[in-house]
Amino acid sequence: MVYMSIACLDPETHVREIRLNCPERLNAIDEEVAIELNQAFGEIARDEDIRVVILSGEGRAFCAGANYKRHAQNERTMYQRREYVRILLDTCRNLYRFPKPIIASVQGYAVGIGAEMCLNCDFIVMSDTAELGFPEIGIATMVGGGVTMLLPRLVGLARAREMLMLGSRITGKYAAEIGLAFRSVPTATLKDETLSLARKLVNQAPVSLSSAKQLLNTDCDYENILTLEREAVLTCMMTEDWQEGVRSFAEKRKPVFRGR
Repeated sequence: MVYMSIACLDPETHVREIRLNCPERLNAIDEEVAIELNQAFGEIARDEDIRVVILSGEGRAFCAGANYKRHAQNERTMYQRREYVRILLDTCRNLYRFPKPIIASVQGYAVGIGAEMCLNCDFIVMSDTAELGFPEIGIATMVGGGVTMLLPRLVGLARAREMLMLGSRITGKYAAEIGLAFRSVPTATLKDETLSLARKLVNQAPVSLSSAKQLLNTDCDYENILTLEREAVLTCMMTEDWQEGVRSFAEKRKPVFRGR
């Protein structure tokens, strides 16, 4: 079964959309969906023509969390449970470490693993009325996907405690106000606003953009980050795009980057 679709929104922009496609269950995630998602991101990572990815959901929700109907059946062995958790954590890790920018485009609900995936993307664009939250503790489980590290960085420790320990959901409008979402927009314009952001990212130098993402997602001390930044600068200076950037600045024109 195909649990997602991959669309080329505009060939000239080098953007691909990966859309979760289980609307009958609000795109709830289980092992099969996560495996297919990881395979899709692996293929896109190797495609040099693709520079930006949009992650979205078909129907009324981005992702309503884990497929708890599967959980309720209680048929997994302990080994299968461990594999299930590993696969979902790998999914979030793959988003966080993905070499190209990822935009989460959120309508309806992004809860549980849906919200965890959002936090591992580089940008979150939400519908004003969309809701994001972490209900795990209220149902006697626990968040994953690096959320206990990422959420306090984005919204501060006090709000992170509220969202995780009380399971409070927030709207897209409020998520943008507290810095969790990049932007909150009317539902009718969500797709256009997301694509507009993707096109802006496409216009940036791909190698430099990838380096910036990697360094922003690196947890190390100041001296080590200086070393990593030095190597990133030197790597960029060896690219054709760096030469194009320098020339276009001197010639007072818009640069055309080719990712090499």
